[in-house]
Amino acid sequence: MDAVDQILAQWCRERPDLNVTPMGLLGRMARLQVHLRREIEGNLAQHGLSAPNFDILATLRRAGPPFALSPGELLATAMITSGTMTTRVDQLARLGLVSRQPNPDDGRSVIVTLTPAGRELVDAAVTSHVATQAAITAPLSAEDFDQLDDLLRRYLAYFEPPK
Repeated sequence: MDAVDQILAQWCRERPDLNVTPMGLLGRMARLQVHLRREIEGNLAQHGLSAPNFDILATLRRAGPPFALSPGELLATAMITSGTMTTRVDQLARLGLVSRQPNPDDGRSVIVTLTPAGRELVDAAVTSHVATQAAITAPLSAEDFDQLDDLLRRYLAYFEPPK
């Protein structure tokens, strides 16, 4: 029995009229998220990055040359407001990791571009990020990993239908 099983047993004792089965699944997912986030954020902190800042740098990096996107394109990959995006880009620009260039297609907007220092940092960070991800998924067998990945993909599709 894990801690979640104990919680479920208590609810079953106190409220036998409720089906608390979903609470177990969601509780385990929430508890796992705490552990996973701690490992991932600890790794990124070794590179001087927060998870949100890494997300922006990684989005620019995986966009490929010239490693540049409009704020709207960046916003489409993150679940944040435009004001939050502006704050993050401002912070990364102050650190010399991104720059803002005029948008050649629209003089009223800008393109956010990964600087050489930003590319060097994100390349180092993503290398250790992938290693961290491998380490925290290592307890799963290859079969379990594939099965869990498939189940989560299908579950996520309920909230984020494939395009």
